[in-house]
Amino acid sequence: MIRVALMLPKLGRYGGAEQFGYRLAAHLASHPSQDFQVSFICAKQDGPAPDKVRVIRVGRPVPGKLGKTLWFALAAEYVRRKEKFDVSLGLGNTIWQDMLRLSGGPTGLFWAYSLNAYEPGPERVTKALTRFFSPGKQLARLIEYMQARHTPVLVANSHFVRDITVQAFSWLDPARIRVIYNQPDLTRFVPATGDGKAACRAMFALPEKARLILTAGTNFRLKGIPVLIHALSMLPESFHLAVAGGRGSSQITQLARSLGLDTRVHFLGRVDDMPGLYQAADMFVLNSFYDACANAVLEALACGLPTLSTTCNGSSVFLRPEAVLDDPANALELARRIEALYGCGPTSRPDFNPEQGLEPYVECIRSLA
Repeated sequence: MIRVALMLPKLGRYGGAEQFGYRLAAHLASHPSQDFQVSFICAKQDGPAPDKVRVIRVGRPVPGKLGKTLWFALAAEYVRRKEKFDVSLGLGNTIWQDMLRLSGGPTGLFWAYSLNAYEPGPERVTKALTRFFSPGKQLARLIEYMQARHTPVLVANSHFVRDITVQAFSWLDPARIRVIYNQPDLTRFVPATGDGKAACRAMFALPEKARLILTAGTNFRLKGIPVLIHALSMLPESFHLAVAGGRGSSQITQLARSLGLDTRVHFLGRVDDMPGLYQAADMFVLNSFYDACANAVLEALACGLPTLSTTCNGSSVFLRPEAVLDDPANALELARRIEALYGCGPTSRPDFNPEQGLEPYVECIRSLA
């Protein structure tokens, strides 16, 4: 029996890293080989754990970004050493592990990409200075450096993340970083059939006859949603936009109102039934200024939607060139692409067949045990 520890600040099913951690823990614990005894070290638990997974909660007793990051890094390391696991897998800000999943990319380069979501001027400068002088964010950068230096096995969730990680830490050999893409749960993310689309639209109170674009994300600015709303204003009135998730939604609501789009933009907040929402839509757009490997693009493709994203998103390599934008700030080009690709069917690249899913992680863990 291989004793495996997964380490991530939050155990839950909402959020890209959290969803991956939950699914991997469940996969290992229920693996047909019955070779794995799985523990999940976290600070916080949101909802029930997967069957047969032991949860070790270390709490969040120290306030603030710096306190929470430092506490979890040290507490997770204490538990890891005390329990003497056969294999430890880091999924977040942990100092030492046998294997590390690179899922977000280096903080410094994330800052460089994401600042493009702000207009040049005082707001962009303030954001850059706030990040640079944040003790918690600088601690996270130090932890990333230690992880890159000392972790025996590194796995990236996209070629984009692998390449910018090597750019940030030049001593790393890209050939030694294995790339394993996420794979959506293909039993849940499926195309709508029969009257399914109409039923799903009714469930979310969305207009039945509209040409419905869907987008999703917690950080609206980073996901380019203001630009997408501007693009919507350039499209025929039959086009509507549904927005799942939310952060900064009041500002975005004001933008929609100022452009006269009150009735065409539908803010849905947190959505737990994402398969149903994809089935309600006609098209998915993720106009991201930065995404390591957005699960939403892969889920939308699995649901049969024409999907459009940007070169700043690692999962855009699954899309044909005409479905990938170079500049997420260009609302006019975004509107043109949406109109051109609407109704054309899935925009995936049939020639791209990378490693995907959870079983390659099982192989990596066995090799380390």
